[in-house]
Amino acid sequence: MFSTLVVYTLLALRISTVTAFPAYESLAGLTREELDAAVSTTKFVPPPSPPGPLSDDSSKLVNNAAHPYQPLKPGDQRGPCPALNTLASHGYLPRNGVATPAQIVTAVQEGLNLENSFARFLTYSTFLVNGNPLTNLMSIGAATSATGPNPPKPATVAGLDTHNNCEGDTSMTRGDAFFGDNHSFMEDRFQNFVKYSNKYGAGKYNYTVAAQLRKFLIQDSIEKNPQFTLVSPRVFTAFAESVFPINFFIDGRDKSGQLDLKVARSFFQNMKFPPDFHRRDGAVSNVGQDVVTNFLPSFKPGFNARGVNSFVVDPTSATLTQPCVRYTNFVNKNIKQLYPNPTGNLKEALKINLQFLYEATVAANDNCTQVFPYGH
Repeated sequence: MFSTLVVYTLLALRISTVTAFPAYESLAGLTREELDAAVSTTKFVPPPSPPGPLSDDSSKLVNNAAHPYQPLKPGDQRGPCPALNTLASHGYLPRNGVATPAQIVTAVQEGLNLENSFARFLTYSTFLVNGNPLTNLMSIGAATSATGPNPPKPATVAGLDTHNNCEGDTSMTRGDAFFGDNHSFMEDRFQNFVKYSNKYGAGKYNYTVAAQLRKFLIQDSIEKNPQFTLVSPRVFTAFAESVFPINFFIDGRDKSGQLDLKVARSFFQNMKFPPDFHRRDGAVSNVGQDVVTNFLPSFKPGFNARGVNSFVVDPTSATLTQPCVRYTNFVNKNIKQLYPNPTGNLKEALKINLQFLYEATVAANDNCTQVFPYGH
């Protein structure tokens, strides 16, 4: 994260010839009639309305007696988002790493103080491509039977580990999927985080470091990953995740805007709050992302077309200044490709969750025209 957790941590599939659907398939081998029967017999959980903003968004102790850190048990899910991993390890989310959208919105607000529309936008855009609309459950890591029987393919209820959904290339502490592991903490990538913090932040991670590191990460993937891609919606997530640690991993009593590297490691690697950690004071979204985007004003979304060092611009992708193109393409292309002809409860669940996504988009002051892929 999960990235990114704006952190328009829209997290959807790359629609082009350079990226295929994830290998995970649901209910494979069944006929259309059998698939419809499977969907009809799955217990339908109508999606409840998302939680509203906190009544009190002041700083407070969150690493407390009610939310102690507990190590993972066999079968617990953790994935690419250090924020969600940490919240699960402290019990703000179910400790097994399988949660409803409402639980996620509540957890990121209560534990980290994400602004409500921001929390809803990230959650429902993620859930629509990684979660199970029928059971209203999503894994913050890999695919698991704990999310219940899956809708028919091409839907992928594969959790946040799914490449180019929440997770994507140029992560700060996770590897590009091409190299085999896109969700585990990688020390060599964290050492880039340390190196740039020492060089540009006097040993701390701040907005200046975030911009410099983002530039390096993009160029590094262009030079090393023959299947590198950074297009909408992942391009929004990548730039936003650069500032997420500054906004949410610094103790709320500390107003310096400088993230200590030991604290960063606690979140990124150990999935735990530092001792006596207080959440930030006042809910926010993606403060500081303009520092990163302004540092790279000429960057346009694209991908390596012919192996390493063959980056080309993708003219079909929304750019960082086109949030409504991102929204429209996400709904009409990404969601429609996963769910081309839903019926019954599945169709109803998708319409409800798409409405929640649009409401979060409007609340975030993106005045986009609503689209209805499955009718009003």
